[in-house]
Amino acid sequence: QVQLVESGGGLVQAGGSLRLSCAASGRTFSSKAMAWFRQAPGKEREFVAAITWNGQSTYYADSVKGRFTISRNNAQNTVYLQMNSLKPEDTAVYYCAAHSRPFYSGNNYATGAMNYWGEGTLVTVSS
Repeated sequence: QVQLVESGGGLVQAGGSLRLSCAASGRTFSSKAMAWFRQAPGKEREFVAAITWNGQSTYYADSVKGRFTISRNNAQNTVYLQMNSLKPEDTAVYYCAAHSRPFYSGNNYATGAMNYWGEGTLVTVSS
């Protein structure tokens, strides 16, 4: 079993930066592809970024490409989301999630493919 705890959210002005962290418990983290999702008020949860279990491949939603960077440190059981040039439309609760398939290297990061979720951290971007 994997437990995920996000941190690093907060209030930031448009154009600013934040770095989110997701700390994982359990010995299987290094075999898990990881992803960040977000959910804005009144909207469905959406994919933001993902990284394969070995960190060799990353994937991004078009809306964040070039502004956000996902990374991981398997020695520290942590995945990060560096968010730059933030916009008011980035305001949401951000969740990290672990893929259900060990050693997954593909690009399917639908919510149904993820089987462990954190409780989320709120990011608010003011204009």
